[in-house]
Amino acid sequence: MNIYVGNLSSNVTEESIRKAFESFGQVTSSKIIKDKYTGDSRGFAFVEMPVQAQAQEAVRSLNGKELLGQPISVNEARPRNDQGRANRY
Repeated sequence: MNIYVGNLSSNVTEESIRKAFESFGQVTSSKIIKDKYTGDSRGFAFVEMPVQAQAQEAVRSLNGKELLGQPISVNEARPRNDQGRANRY
């Protein structure tokens, strides 16, 4: 299951995200999304967990919890929809 993690502090690392989610089960990847020009965090990340039940428990348990002093938003990632960016008319 692909999980969206938002409202991240600029001090959060991929390792700290991974550790938070590993307490619920196996994590196959964690990726902080960064600005392509500055390299700074855009304030959100994606975590991939292969076991659906563990991923759902992580979402329920971590949503609204603090990670490095800031409450995070955690939910199942929705598929990206690129439509509408270029064709707004």
